[in-house]
Amino acid sequence: MNVKALLLAAAVAVTPVAMMAQTTPTPGKNDYNIHQRKANQQRRIAQGVKSGQLTPHETRTLERQERGINREERGMRAQDNGHLTKQDRKTIHQQQNQESRRIYRKKHNARVQ
Repeated sequence: MNVKALLLAAAVAVTPVAMMAQTTPTPGKNDYNIHQRKANQQRRIAQGVKSGQLTPHETRTLERQERGINREERGMRAQDNGHLTKQDRKTIHQQQNQESRRIYRKKHNARVQ
C-alpha cells in the first residue's frame, strides 16, 4: 500500500511539470506573424506606389520606418541569441500596428502621384 501511495504522489508531482513543458512556446514559433506582417506591409506599400496613391516622398518615409523596425528586430535578436522574447514580440507588434496606420493614412490622403 505504501508503494501505491508513493507512486501516486510521484505522478501528481510530475504531472504539472510535464504539462508546463508542453505549453512552453518554441523560440521563433510566434515569429511567423511578424514576418507575415512585414510581407503584407511591403505589398501594401508596393500597391500604393503602383496605383499612384503614394508619392515618392511618402514611399521613402514608409520604407525608412520599415527599415527602422527591421533594424530594431535584428538588435533584439542579437541580444537573445537569435530569439525574440515575449516583450520583444509585443514591442515589434506595436510598431507594426503603428506602421500599418501610417500606410493607411498616407495611401488615403489627398496626395497622388
